[in-house]
Amino acid sequence: MTSAPLISLRGVNRSFTAGDQSITVLRDVDLDIAAGEFVAIIGASGSGKSTLMNILGCLDRPTGGTYAFGGQDVASLEPDAQAQLRRQHFGFIFQRYHLLGDLDAVGNVATPAIYAGMDGGTRRARAAALLGALGLQDRLDHRPNALSGGQQQRVSVARALMNGGEVILADEPTGALDTKSGADLIALLKDLNAKGHTIIVVTHDPGVAAQANRTIEISDGRIVRDSGAAKSAPAPRMEMQPSAASTGAFLARVAEAFRIALGAMRAHPLRSFLTMLGIIIGIASVVLVVALGSGTQAKVLQDISSLGSNTITIRAGTGFGSRDASRIRTLVIGDALALSQQDFAVSVSPAANTSATVVSGNVSATAQINGVSAGYFAATNFAVIAGTGFSTADVETRAQVAVIDADSRARFFPDGRDPVGQVLILGRVPMRVIGVVQAGGASFGPDSLKVWVPYTTVMSRLTGQSHLSNIAVQVADSYSSADAEAAIDALMLARHGTRDFFLSNSDTIRSTITSTARALTGLVAMIAVISLIVGGIGVMNIMLVSVTERTREIGLRMAIGARRSDIVSQFLIESVLLSLTGGVLGIALALGGGTLAVWAFPEVPLIFSPASVVVAFLSSTLIGITFGFLPARAASKLDPVVALSRD
Repeated sequence: MTSAPLISLRGVNRSFTAGDQSITVLRDVDLDIAAGEFVAIIGASGSGKSTLMNILGCLDRPTGGTYAFGGQDVASLEPDAQAQLRRQHFGFIFQRYHLLGDLDAVGNVATPAIYAGMDGGTRRARAAALLGALGLQDRLDHRPNALSGGQQQRVSVARALMNGGEVILADEPTGALDTKSGADLIALLKDLNAKGHTIIVVTHDPGVAAQANRTIEISDGRIVRDSGAAKSAPAPRMEMQPSAASTGAFLARVAEAFRIALGAMRAHPLRSFLTMLGIIIGIASVVLVVALGSGTQAKVLQDISSLGSNTITIRAGTGFGSRDASRIRTLVIGDALALSQQDFAVSVSPAANTSATVVSGNVSATAQINGVSAGYFAATNFAVIAGTGFSTADVETRAQVAVIDADSRARFFPDGRDPVGQVLILGRVPMRVIGVVQAGGASFGPDSLKVWVPYTTVMSRLTGQSHLSNIAVQVADSYSSADAEAAIDALMLARHGTRDFFLSNSDTIRSTITSTARALTGLVAMIAVISLIVGGIGVMNIMLVSVTERTREIGLRMAIGARRSDIVSQFLIESVLLSLTGGVLGIALALGGGTLAVWAFPEVPLIFSPASVVVAFLSSTLIGITFGFLPARAASKLDPVVALSRD
């Protein structure tokens, strides 16, 4: 009793669309091939023989009719199921060899076993054994460009046998070989057939076809001659069952995709760097912007904290930045005196501020003139490092005395003289320096030269004004800020009869500055994110180019059993690697550049947040996945036969 054929085609047609026309390459093909046969398919160029072989090898699908392999309808299988069929039953020998140039002979032969789930040691040992059996034991570590045409074709034969090669499909296998190499290859195929392999050869060479046990001739897409019907061969088939799927097999495929991605990056270093450049700039910008925002915010909050947590300031106007503040001059010394009589007030510091040109010898500069009370320096945590501060008598007598900060000392006394006892000209008024305080303290905002004089001196001798700039009230610890603020508001409203003032405390300022700093940091960070998006688009474009350049490689990997997920992994990992490398370089650039900036300009406040570094790293990963998925998916959707034929 004759067993069912291994391969069975019924009414198979294959048409292609060219513009608005449909071209039929195969017409109503009926064909049975039994296990163990050696079949030659011959015909003129364009007759449809290669198309038939592609359908037999599950590289292409028929437009009409049915194709069954081992009794199973191939057309009903999903792409990954067809890949499994190729992986477990078929081996391909191509006219152009289609070896991977960055792998040695063992690596090329072992590649199908990666997709079959074979462990690394076993597959390399089997690949070496197959190459040794084909006379290439001294060429195991040679890459394709170091092998002759005959040797490359033997490597492709070994690759076809790697997963068992139950059916070996050879497309013009001797077309690129010399006479001797071609004869050796045919002898090898006959030997494999004798061992039980089903051999299907597509050729236009009558001499090659004569070596087969059965010849099928195609003309204009139809079978016009068949030298013998399908029959089962008595010789046993040599089978090698692939290893079962496992976590190790999956990791092996991921490792292969990782290796391919690294190889592609090394092959085009300049292109890889330019691809990463947008991500490098974007990540560095985000990290630096966040560091600058955090540093500036911390510095300002530190300065605010030096004012004390229980200090409330009364200012003219309706709020910070109000346009009428300069015209409202209703804060007077009487307000300060009234406030000083309240139980909650530990101290009250009136202030009258202005700016003036300060002259010392032949040195002149504009400085901020702060008119303050006697207890100002103690209340605001300024450290007197030379001389003394003001006394109550200095304020009451409108004394022409001044306290300067360390920056002013360095500016006006560059020769190192002791400034205490020296005279400075503020505008046109001489002031004797009685003390020096450490730069910083409670002042925040733009750095400038600062000079303090009694507020009464400013009002009577410098500006001639009768109003105060602000009044600072230090609240006793036994009172809550909210209660004290309510009492101050009621007192000031009763004295003025209208709300021409507003109150602020360090907590309010801290909250305002924190929210403003966050908003500005977020705004600049969003600008930096735009560069990240641009960088991601660059990655996507380069990956699309890479898919185009490596189309034939994709087709080959599909032909030897790669799943769609394997192709997606290959290109997605490459995209993520590019993005991650760009992210790491961007972080390194930000940290290195920030360290250099702080060293060169110590006043630059930078605080690098581990959270921002982690977010930047995760962002680069997300960019790789997001912008790499489309090219990876496009690669996995390629038709194997179309990809293999692409130049």
